[in-house]
Amino acid sequence: MRPGAALTAAALAAVLLAAALVAVALAGRPSAGGVPFGVPGTASAAGERAGGGDPGDDPERWAAARARMVEDQVRARGVTDARVLSAMREVPRHRFVPESERGLAYSDQPLPIGWGQTISQPYVVALMCSLLDLEPDDRVLEIGTGSGYHAAVLSRLAGEVYSIEIVEPLGRRAGETLAALGYDNVRVRVGDGYEGWPEAAPFDAVVLTAAPPEVPGPLLEQLAVGGRLVVPVGGAWQQELQVISRTADGYETERVAPVRFVPMTGKAGG
Repeated sequence: MRPGAALTAAALAAVLLAAALVAVALAGRPSAGGVPFGVPGTASAAGERAGGGDPGDDPERWAAARARMVEDQVRARGVTDARVLSAMREVPRHRFVPESERGLAYSDQPLPIGWGQTISQPYVVALMCSLLDLEPDDRVLEIGTGSGYHAAVLSRLAGEVYSIEIVEPLGRRAGETLAALGYDNVRVRVGDGYEGWPEAAPFDAVVLTAAPPEVPGPLLEQLAVGGRLVVPVGGAWQQELQVISRTADGYETERVAPVRFVPMTGKAGG
């Protein structure tokens, strides 16, 4: 763990709870790779400016939109990890959304990506990446590929990313997008993420983008000693964001703050 890189639980809870006072319900994806739909943030004026209309093929305008997104939506909410902010500035979110949504690619909201699914709000991606506290040579397991955007951000922070998506056409498209953009340290598999990716274990970090009622045992087993697992845990209406660290003696759980994510489906959903 890099000293001082991750948010402290107290600071993070303050950010989450303060923002929750003005939060609106955000659309969630009903799959194992769901996105949070009641966590902090609204489609603020600053966030809408970050969308800024469709810059077409102008890379400088897209880069400027990403920079505004990072400052207005991410850093302003308390995520200050320099590597996470750099990754968020680098990864082209507009390449992971349909053309019809590209004008809003850097706005403060999830966006539809097909098959009834959405791409996560940028702040949520940054927050969860910060909590993982990744090193450049870490190996990460992500449950819920979605559009592939979160995996792309993780790929700038870690050495290898293994990502599982339960919606087959979505997983295939995400894999194609990641490959086309040159994210060759990301591997995508279609399937139920409950069992993880045992042949590639152990992992230095695991992240779930939907809420199981309890943390799947196989994912805990595949976490390396010294690793961190970031997960929203609970039922449909009451959950908490947890950071679980594996030690030589077992597991330590840090309860961060109340959140609301879509439920994890597949085996986790019974």
